[in-house]
Amino acid sequence: MNPDIAKANVRFVARQLGFDECRVAAATRAPHADTYLEWVEEGHAGDMTWLERNPDRRCDPREVLPGCRSVVSLALNYLPAKDQPRSDYRIARYSWNDDYHDLIGDKLKDLDLAMQDMGGIQRYYVDTGPVLERDFASASGLGWNGKSTVQIHRKLGTWFFLAELLTTLDLAPDPTSSDHCGKCTACITACPTHAITAPRKLAATRCISYLTIEHKGSIPLEFRRAIGDRIYGCDDCLDACPWNRFARVSRESSFHAREEIFSHSLADFLDMTVDDFRRVFAKSPIKRIKHERFLRNVCIALGNTGTKKDLPKLKELASHDSTLIAEHAQWAVDEITARNLV
Repeated sequence: MNPDIAKANVRFVARQLGFDECRVAAATRAPHADTYLEWVEEGHAGDMTWLERNPDRRCDPREVLPGCRSVVSLALNYLPAKDQPRSDYRIARYSWNDDYHDLIGDKLKDLDLAMQDMGGIQRYYVDTGPVLERDFASASGLGWNGKSTVQIHRKLGTWFFLAELLTTLDLAPDPTSSDHCGKCTACITACPTHAITAPRKLAATRCISYLTIEHKGSIPLEFRRAIGDRIYGCDDCLDACPWNRFARVSRESSFHAREEIFSHSLADFLDMTVDDFRRVFAKSPIKRIKHERFLRNVCIALGNTGTKKDLPKLKELASHDSTLIAEHAQWAVDEITARNLV
């Protein structure tokens, strides 16, 4: 099939499935593969050990899918219709409702079937596979990599998910888009923990999203106050991007804020059992950190924002069987007590 016609067919199906953008790059070694390997070597992956495995596969899609000729990059807008409902905690926007892995995974499965009918063999991923996805998104012209390392799109701003299909189909590649960050450093300035150490240099182990989601152990003392009232992720560098003035609300209702996620207070969460946690966050990305780490995060947020009325329950949790929960609960007790002595 003619590569231009094949790409037009893929794009048509992608639009029908609800994707906001679909672009193509040639399957080659990732443009920033060496930068990635240096980043891993410097220890920035932290607990994200999967980023250190099989570097050759991660750097070249042809190692993942023999005969791979093209990488299809897709964007799906997730900007909620309204601001976060009023609560005494903050959660990253992408997790205000259902888990995007499930929604996008179903769409990718349908697109894969359509491409199979065209004669292609595919591997598809949404944050789940050994692909340097932002490299191929940039190479295809699906936005550019911002100074925060987040992908930026002229029309979607920073509020979109990336997904990709590796395919044996010969699809006409799209032109690369240029970098439009200019002299702006708003994202660097906005980072509460100074995790963006230079343009496009992210010390992930300092990032609040990493600390509250990926990190499995005790959160270093130097970052706890900077976490503030955040209990899952951080949007500060995304919020700061001026390109968001062009962003529009997502058409996917499952990305809009779900009331049950915000119908609690931080203090309520302290009484949340494992079963309660599983029920409330059953369809949410938040479920992946499990109950113990969730309570760890809640304790830090209360340490930063709580009052004397929160002390009894926190003192109880300071004797919890989980040393992780106990440590952070005691830290919260000490922080609240110190504030009330001033």
